[in-house]
Amino acid sequence: MVLSPLNQRRWRNFRANRRAFWSLIVFSILFGLSLFAELLANDKPIVVSYRGSLYFPIFKMYPETAFGGDFKTEAVYRDIEVQCLIIAAGSETCFDDPEATIASARDSGTVDGETVETGWIVWPLIPYSFNTVNDIQGAAPSPPDAQHWLGTDDTARDVLARVIYGFRLSILYALVVTFLTSMTGVAAGAVQGYFGGLTDLIFQRVIEIWGAIPALYVIIIVAAIVPMNFWLLVLLMLLFNWMSLAGLVRAEFLRARNFEYVRAARALGVRDRTIIFRHVLPNAMVATLTMLPFLVTGNIAGLAALDFLGFGLPASMPSLGELTLQAKQNLQAPWLGFTAFFTFAIMLSLLVFIFEGVRDAFDPRKTFR
Repeated sequence: MVLSPLNQRRWRNFRANRRAFWSLIVFSILFGLSLFAELLANDKPIVVSYRGSLYFPIFKMYPETAFGGDFKTEAVYRDIEVQCLIIAAGSETCFDDPEATIASARDSGTVDGETVETGWIVWPLIPYSFNTVNDIQGAAPSPPDAQHWLGTDDTARDVLARVIYGFRLSILYALVVTFLTSMTGVAAGAVQGYFGGLTDLIFQRVIEIWGAIPALYVIIIVAAIVPMNFWLLVLLMLLFNWMSLAGLVRAEFLRARNFEYVRAARALGVRDRTIIFRHVLPNAMVATLTMLPFLVTGNIAGLAALDFLGFGLPASMPSLGELTLQAKQNLQAPWLGFTAFFTFAIMLSLLVFIFEGVRDAFDPRKTFR
């Protein structure tokens, strides 16, 4: 795809802002890795070799009977008996002494004097998912060690796995809410500012009435009536956050609607939709992009605050806000507080630097060398 000269200039300005450019690279790497969280942190193997056949448990459910077990339910791959069945080709001795059977199969390829086709298991880098309850030595939360690099929380779940999944969830939530609220707010502000008059008057009264409704109380009431989920929370935030950009875009359109080129376009019979999107909206984008860092970081902080208060996403989902709550409730486990703090600090700082660079790249008055 060939960029227009204007977009080429914007890209050069963005790359010249080294803080924004390198923040984009670091954030892209972190977010890209989090998109493949199931391959990085999971309590299911990536690949299993059993009797010469390959299985992919992270993509498909396999019953224990597929590996010579007794149960038709999904195999629990972290159990030593199931691992023995896979490595020792379903040997019956796995239920008597699995560790010895595994050692014999790996060392000599035989079990009870019989040659077997040994299998193998490829685990993710972190062999725990965000909801895996681990068997740990001592009480939970446990401090960082070789098995759990950031320790465990008060229910013995791996903190690093929850951070990876929670990072992805927070970013996706913030991007979805920001995109939807921006589209709605820009559209509403554009209609208000461009047409003005009675349309602007009615919209302003609606915004004043709607803005007086306490959003937190509505979310609490809805959460008490129906189970909260990701898309329901996105819808609730959309209902109350779209006004954040409407006033700014309205002011830009009220200023630009009487410019000479706009009046000339009207005189030539150009349609209002074409004037709005092609001539007026690009000039309002700089002021709009100025607000995007605050919208994205505000949505991330809002999700964390709702999860901290217990009115956000279900407890079964990974949440950085819930990790922060655990840090508050377990002051004897400082690794929880440090993990939550540095996760939010790094994530929000990178986003702010990136959007600052985007804002400056769209500003025609700024040029970086």
